Amino acid sequence: MRAQASALILIAALWLAACEKSPSSSGAATAPVPPPTTAQQKAILATLPAAYQNADLENGEAKIAVCKSCHTLGPGGGAMVGPNLWGVFGRKAGSAPGFSYSEGLKAYGVVWDAPTIDHWIAGPRAVVAGTRMTYAGMESATDRRDVVAYLKVVTTAP
Repeated sequence: MRAQASALILIAALWLAACEKSPSSSGAATAPVPPPTTAQQKAILATLPAAYQNADLENGEAKIAVCKSCHTLGPGGGAMVGPNLWGVFGRKAGSAPGFSYSEGLKAYGVVWDAPTIDHWIAGPRAVVAGTRMTYAGMESATDRRDVVAYLKVVTTAP
């Protein structure tokens, strides 16, 4: 029993280390993008369907922390265990440069928007069989709404 616990701890530590590796980059330095102003945030949120426009961005920021263990969010961020999410809205699934996707995700065929991202983070494996994304999913519709809205604000150029 103790050996099994030690093995599980070792596996968890290795997985976390892989998720926390430094993102690769193309070698080009990218200037950090300042966070959007309140007015810019409102303008970005106004482009989303009504259900997402009054989201709690602070809750979205708190809940997206789990995503950041495997994804970068800023422009020029490299792939980690998952692809960089800058510009994800409007991008075809499985097409971010610099990331090797599963065949299932490449064939998924959707363009990421608020509802498809919401559906995806509810349970990726239920959406695309064979995805390599190990995230189990987010049950709370409110949390998903907040994460989608926050993701839109922080991955869209003002």
